[in-house]
Amino acid sequence: MTKRTNLAALLKPRSIAILGASEDFSKLNGIPLKALLDKGYTGPIYPVNPKYTEIAGLKCYATVEEIPAEVDLAVVTVGHTRVIESIRALGRKGVGAAVVFASGFAEVGGEGVALQQELTEVARETGVRVLGPNCLGMVNAFDKVMASFARFALEPTPGGPIGMVTQSGALGTSTIGVGKKRGLHVGYLVTIGNEADVGFVEAMKEVMADSRIKVCAGFMEGVRNGAGFVEMAEQAQQEAKPLVLTKLGRTDAGARAVASHTGSLAGSDAIFDGVARQYGVIRARSDEQLLDFSSAFSGCPMPDGNRVGILTRSGGAGAMMVDRAAETGLQVPVLTEKTAAALKSILPEFGSFANPVDVTAVGMFSPGLVCEAFELVLNDPNVDIGIAWMGSTRDVDFMVKAFSDLRARVQKPFVLSWVGAEDDAVQRLTAANVAVLRGPEPAVDAVAALVRHAEMRRHWQADRHGRETALADVARLALTLPASTGVVGTEASAALLKAAGVSVAPLALARTADAAAAAAAKLGFPVVLKIESPQILHKTEAKGVELNLRDAEAVRAAFTRITDNVRQYDQTAHIDGVIVQKMISQPDAVELVVGLNQDPVFGPVVMVGLGGVLIEVLRDVAFRRAPVSEAEAGRMLDELRGAAVLNGLRGKKPVDRRALCSLIAAVSRFGAAAGGRLGELDLNPVLASPAGCVAVDNLLVLR
Repeated sequence: MTKRTNLAALLKPRSIAILGASEDFSKLNGIPLKALLDKGYTGPIYPVNPKYTEIAGLKCYATVEEIPAEVDLAVVTVGHTRVIESIRALGRKGVGAAVVFASGFAEVGGEGVALQQELTEVARETGVRVLGPNCLGMVNAFDKVMASFARFALEPTPGGPIGMVTQSGALGTSTIGVGKKRGLHVGYLVTIGNEADVGFVEAMKEVMADSRIKVCAGFMEGVRNGAGFVEMAEQAQQEAKPLVLTKLGRTDAGARAVASHTGSLAGSDAIFDGVARQYGVIRARSDEQLLDFSSAFSGCPMPDGNRVGILTRSGGAGAMMVDRAAETGLQVPVLTEKTAAALKSILPEFGSFANPVDVTAVGMFSPGLVCEAFELVLNDPNVDIGIAWMGSTRDVDFMVKAFSDLRARVQKPFVLSWVGAEDDAVQRLTAANVAVLRGPEPAVDAVAALVRHAEMRRHWQADRHGRETALADVARLALTLPASTGVVGTEASAALLKAAGVSVAPLALARTADAAAAAAAKLGFPVVLKIESPQILHKTEAKGVELNLRDAEAVRAAFTRITDNVRQYDQTAHIDGVIVQKMISQPDAVELVVGLNQDPVFGPVVMVGLGGVLIEVLRDVAFRRAPVSEAEAGRMLDELRGAAVLNGLRGKKPVDRRALCSLIAAVSRFGAAAGGRLGELDLNPVLASPAGCVAVDNLLVLR
């Protein structure tokens, strides 16, 4: 592998040079050397600074070129005005990678942007992989690589199973500092700063590839490389490693109002969330939740389902957990009669033997009872995963050992919600692979994350053929798109969609009233008339639609009314005629919108939502990166808050779900095949009924 693709020199260097090294170990340019020496880095260390001949017993070189041996990694501690020349010197020396601490680049704007661009170009010219600038560096705790000036590098750093990559250095180091108090340790900490060269995706993929890493976690401020993000998520799936991300800026609107409903609803976070779900990425809302999820994934096997068994010493805590379980999609099942009988035999008669099980305050004085009862809950065949809640206890050591032994004894996963637990107890439990959460709701959220990840893994493995088929279908789909840009005529766009396998109601373009009547007779009455104008995108607003026309005279009259209405609405609009379309009458149909949008990061994305004309009010939508399999289309439908209407309400039959999923998948293949030419596609409404699924209106925009 070339230096451009191999990050081993950065993350696992065999030798390290420190440019601008200082003998004052309290300074930024002195901390990395102190950390390397204190932690016992085993490779050669080469201080570089013309001011010194020796630092801490190590020979100090005036320039990097004077070092008489190969150097894998350089820690560049000089100011921003000297960074470019330093990278050029590293290139001449053949150094593989560099960590650049200095600020004063793109983050300050103005000349800093140009300076960072030059740094990027120099990195590419020289082959030196650059982490930063404006970063806190990186730590490989396994191999004692302390290429950072963060305080974390000076503190005890036992290598742990978590790999952390963060765009926010201060937030990342603060979070892992809190995690250490909980016994959570990172094997890697990589702060990427401005990403002039090495980006989040590259760094995470390299960290993920280390067999010592079991959980990958990170803070993202934004996604710059959509294709790389997908590759990273696919790698996590292939290696069966949970990928837990906190994305900052969830409320960024991200998208301007554009021609289609799809475009106006395609906020950056909504699309990111859909793609994350599609590829099995677990999102954490905050730094605390990132730690909670990392703890759960580090210590728990994957559950077989979403049925949670709850044991508590507090009825209030139990009720809180049940409420949160319902909100997160978990089931709280009834325990079997056998389990209930066993619980009754050991618990006080005033306890609760349902789910949640309440051992009452007796658990404070009989700590062994808590674990005994919880084991019965975990062994219930109706339970997939468990939560035990505790408050203060008289015998901390007993409870730590009891739950540690339970973890080693039972097969099913569980988490412990221990309010007010001491740090030492939490650390010992974490070392025994028992995830300890700080409260009832965080515990439920962690269980929900475990369940989601397990479901995603099962879906990913089961749908491999579907994903491969979708990609193969895109490759076979030979689209001949118009060379022009902008709105594509309805007749032409309908033909393109039908060729891609999308069911579209029959239609024809008519330029005169008589032609409209003739087209209606051919299609069969009743029909719908819609204005055809590239300037009139939302036809109902211009009174450009008439429904349920049952004979030729009605069609001719409607043609005249529609064209007159549009001329009054917009005198500058060019009218191509009217679209005559077969009236689709399906009383049991549910109106949906299915669309495509060109996302600047992920490319063509497909959307499905409920609502018809109310889509922008309800905003009940799901997004995915195109193409999707029919199984993935089904999961998009399951995410909709109003998904129950598809199953039939008040005596109605359920819609033909298979036909609907087929239409969504076909639309996604069309979008993937159109690639960069796609601007937007809006199919609204799509009528889904027990008899099938058909799009009755379409708007296609090409770039």
